[in-house]
This record gives sequence, C-alpha cells and structure tokens, in this order.
Amino acid sequence: QVQLVESGGGLVQPGGSLTLACTPSTRDFRFYTMDWYRQAPGKPRELVATLRADGTTNYVDSVAGRFTISRDSASKILYLQMNSLNPEDTATYSCHVLGILGFANEYHSWGQGTQVIVSL
Repeated sequence: QVQLVESGGGLVQPGGSLTLACTPSTRDFRFYTMDWYRQAPGKPRELVATLRADGTTNYVDSVAGRFTISRDSASKILYLQMNSLNPEDTATYSCHVLGILGFANEYHSWGQGTQVIVSL
C-alpha cells in the first residue's frame, strides 16, 4: 500500500494562496480516487476535492473556483492549489487514496495531515 506525506501548510493572510503537496512513497500505484480532506477544530472531517483516475475532478461547493486539485504525471505528487483563502479554510488538510491492490481489492491510505491557518 502506498504511504502519503503532506507538506505545504502554514499561516497565510486572508486573500492569500497556498499550495499543498501529497507525496506518495512509490510512483507505481493504482487508484480509484485521490482526495484532499480537511478538518477544522470541533467540526467533522470534510471532503474538499477529488481526483479520479480518469482525470475528472470534484470540489465541495465552498472551495469551487478557488481550489484546484492536480497530480504531476512524472512525480505522481498530488497538489491542492488554494487561492483566495479565508478564515473558514483554516483546518488540518489530509491526503487520501482509495487504492487498488491486485485485481480489484481496495485499500485506504491517509497522510498525517498538514495545518493551514488563515489569519491576519
């Protein structure tokens, strides 16, 4: 199973931008979806953006038009470009993979998370 490591979080002012990265332990893995989730203090975990194996994407309404999920074809790193950040985007962001083992077995893999704080 692939292991995931997030990076790129930090403190940013409202209106600013950040790019999160999710680096897999291997470039050679198959998946159904790769996702970014976030969890703010006292709130449930929320699915933010999904990248399917066919390249299609989905976003939660609150980030649509501001965030972009993408994956580098060479390095296989998953990115989340976040623009026009506001304090409501403050959360710990985690990378997730719904991977494929063998013929059709599924597994879930999570990164440890990276914190994003949007504040003056």
